[in-house]
Amino acid sequence: MKRDRWNSKLGFLLAAIGSAVGLGNIWRFPYTAVENGGGAFLVPYFFAIITAGIPILILEYTIGKSYRGGAPVALARINKKFEWLGWFQVMVAFIITVYYLAIIVWVISYIGFAFTQAWGNDPTNFFLKYLGVSSSALKLGGIQGNLVGPFLAIWIVAAFIMYRGVSKGIEIACKIALPALLILTAILVVRGITLPGAIDGLNYLFTPNWEKITDSSVWVAAYGQVFFSLSIAFAIMIAYSSYLPKDTDVVNSAFITATANHGFELFAGIGVFSILGYMAHMQGVAVKEVAAGGVGLAFMVFPEAINSLPAMNGLIGVCFFGTLLFAGFTSLISIIQAVISGIADKFELEHKKATTIVIVPAFFISILFITGAGLNILDIVDAFINNIGVAGAGLLEVFLIGWFFNLETLRQEANEFSNFSIGKWWIYALKIVTVIVLGFMVISNTIGYIRNGYGNYATIDVVVFGWGSLLVGIIATIILTSMKGKDGYADLSKHKEVE
Repeated sequence: MKRDRWNSKLGFLLAAIGSAVGLGNIWRFPYTAVENGGGAFLVPYFFAIITAGIPILILEYTIGKSYRGGAPVALARINKKFEWLGWFQVMVAFIITVYYLAIIVWVISYIGFAFTQAWGNDPTNFFLKYLGVSSSALKLGGIQGNLVGPFLAIWIVAAFIMYRGVSKGIEIACKIALPALLILTAILVVRGITLPGAIDGLNYLFTPNWEKITDSSVWVAAYGQVFFSLSIAFAIMIAYSSYLPKDTDVVNSAFITATANHGFELFAGIGVFSILGYMAHMQGVAVKEVAAGGVGLAFMVFPEAINSLPAMNGLIGVCFFGTLLFAGFTSLISIIQAVISGIADKFELEHKKATTIVIVPAFFISILFITGAGLNILDIVDAFINNIGVAGAGLLEVFLIGWFFNLETLRQEANEFSNFSIGKWWIYALKIVTVIVLGFMVISNTIGYIRNGYGNYATIDVVVFGWGSLLVGIIATIILTSMKGKDGYADLSKHKEVE
């Protein structure tokens, strides 16, 4: 079966960058930075990019391009015993799909709200009422009717793009979305830095607290940000690179993807904290009093900041939520494609059939996140899937391939068509540095959740939706690994296209 292929290197890069640039770039990075030393955080952050982010990107680009398959088949062609790891990564991607979409649903609504600042003077209470938030993750509270319209809209658009495939769907969508994302972010930044008090926000973001540099938790946070930001270790980049021509320069592509992604993080952070600085200035409080991250920043704090603007409130609101929409959507379609590729490649299914197999169950499961319990369930599942699932998948990937496969072979394959070659440092970064840091992250996160639970949620909520989501992923991994594919692990030459 002939595989789809990117129309151009630019198309692949835009898709890869679109996947990497997600919601976390806008609402996670700035807050993570200020909580971990501000400007001083950039030292371990850039160190983590060089020693983990770019090396893993090169690794996954090389695996995908060389072994021509989604994560399960590609890893199985490296070693038959590694197929389960690919399926675990795919299941992590599937779980992220069903709740990530819910956030985009909220964003769509808030683009409409932004025109008139419909959230009023109490954005926090408005957000909770808008979602119909129940008191417990187990109290579903029924489907929220006001979410059904945007929910169906985003699924229709996503399905349309996915059915069109890589070259005619995802590539075209990213060529539209990425420039739009950059324009909206630029408007946000320009408006932000011209406001009174903007400098206070930027000082809060970038002023270094050098005492933090010796704190091991800061270094772990830096690696965590890089790791989660680049869309690595949950099947995406392996799948995307499997549609590349054989003569693609994967080393250069990895550096471009990482540079663009992390550059956007800094750029977006300037816009966000400039406006938060203005908000603090108007309220006569320190920036730290209004700073927040995650859902709280997007749907509670920033609407309040928009309310306080002297002019162009609606425009800035639309720009902010527009950036979340384009960043989130390009990441969403990449996550879905990672799952589709895994299914299609093992069972040799036509693309549209594989797409249906993935989208139909994802659609029905995602309904859970537009109920009254949606926000609570999302919060719990996201914490466990990211901090244990994604980090664990990354740890297993670099450990198994680094220590039980000849990385020198992959290094040579990466260098074959590269303008500049990667040296032995790449091997040591993966085998030693990344394994140690990710191992510490996974172990500490797991112990922390076992001892302390998560947040203020009841133990039963954490067990059902936190540990339960991981268990479901593991069970599905076992089942899919045990299933016999139409092709299984046939000789790679069977799948190589005529160049």
